[in-house]
Amino acid sequence: MPTCQTRPRPTPDGEQPVFSGTVPADPLDLFGRLVAAQNAHDVDAMVACFHADYRSEQPLFPARVFRGADQVRTNWSTIFAAVPDFRGEVLRQAADDDTLFAEVHWTGTKADGSALDERGVFIAGVRGARIAWARIYVDEVHGDAGDIDEAVRHIAGTDQR
Repeated sequence: MPTCQTRPRPTPDGEQPVFSGTVPADPLDLFGRLVAAQNAHDVDAMVACFHADYRSEQPLFPARVFRGADQVRTNWSTIFAAVPDFRGEVLRQAADDDTLFAEVHWTGTKADGSALDERGVFIAGVRGARIAWARIYVDEVHGDAGDIDEAVRHIAGTDQR
């Protein structure tokens, strides 16, 4: 069965510590394994990175809230089947204690032949070497959305749309 458990880190003098149970997760290491599983299209390895009671929120799309690793499996099985060349890239990442912040770029070719080009930020909480929750701010790149002046007029409500 796939695992997304952390491994013990060498001590400063290079000695390998004795593994005696669960090691607190390094969020960056955990996210690296998650992205590697995405790029290998390995749904089992992906799901192993999430708690069974995982909670996902997409604040820009409130109706997309869900709970449970089973929904992660359903979502990514669908994506991998429809986007056979899916590729995830981590542009930047940082961790603060048990919280991960990552800027991601997802690319591929959708089932209808159009390009998948999504970018955004993934913020996740880690508990016991697995992702317990995430707030995902990833959406399609809108290359034709207008310049900054048009965007500001739209935000201000003065764009006459």
